[in-house]
Amino acid sequence: MKLWVMLNVVFACLCGCMYVSGAGEGESSMKLSALDVGQGLAVLLSWDGHHALYDFGPDSAGVVDSLLSRGVGVLDWVVLSHFHRDHIGGFMELLGRGVLVRHLYVGPDESCNFYCDSVFRVAARMKIPVDTVRRGVSLGFCGGADRAGGCSGEHPRFDVLWPVSYAHVEGNAASVVLLVRYGNASALLTGDLDSVGEHRLLEMNPTLSAELLQVAHHGSALSSSLQFLSQVSPKYAFVSVGAGNSYGHPVPSVVRKLNLVLGDSAKLFRTDVQGTVTFELAPFGVVGD
Repeated sequence: MKLWVMLNVVFACLCGCMYVSGAGEGESSMKLSALDVGQGLAVLLSWDGHHALYDFGPDSAGVVDSLLSRGVGVLDWVVLSHFHRDHIGGFMELLGRGVLVRHLYVGPDESCNFYCDSVFRVAARMKIPVDTVRRGVSLGFCGGADRAGGCSGEHPRFDVLWPVSYAHVEGNAASVVLLVRYGNASALLTGDLDSVGEHRLLEMNPTLSAELLQVAHHGSALSSSLQFLSQVSPKYAFVSVGAGNSYGHPVPSVVRKLNLVLGDSAKLFRTDVQGTVTFELAPFGVVGD
């Protein structure tokens, strides 16, 4: 089905920018916000009074403060893609801050370290249930894992595409990949998945596509192969990256590939340039101009 595209980008003081999908009057849309956490990743997902978080950013990046300033006091669930500090550090700052997490999901990352152990200690102290998710699991806002269909009517669905149950993976290669679907709208959250993981993902999902793409590993040269970007064929993409970071992310070669696939450099959003970027996905599709 062809998707209509109508994009409005609104710059607001201290609020980053917003990509507004063309939801009609009376229709519910889902907001996907790439929070400005510097060199890290935290994506806030909001729909119909429900909220969830994909990754929690680094510690000392103010993710909890950002949630509270948005009136988010309850997270239905948190998915931590893998156990690197720039993706999980913020979770360690939850204690006593007034944000309730109903469920924590992690991938089968075999590189658990001090930060990973700290996350699990915080979850235990806050009595947050913890489960491991792998390919084949679906999340929603009306129940836990594998209960995404519990909602009535049109609702967002979050399908885990990677890792698979039989893979022994750690670090970036273990990143939990989520395909977000809301009606005809779709977004792909890739964490820090490397190009090898991208290739394996395409092998298992030969028709994989998404209108909105979270650029893997902050735009590292080790991710975002042209084959992967061409297959996913996003209309819009965003990079969560710190200004002036020592890695040079996003690297020029990845930016060039993204501009080629997107067809317009204005369709690539960066948190180091625009701050927090919010997208709205309407049930009938991601729409933009």
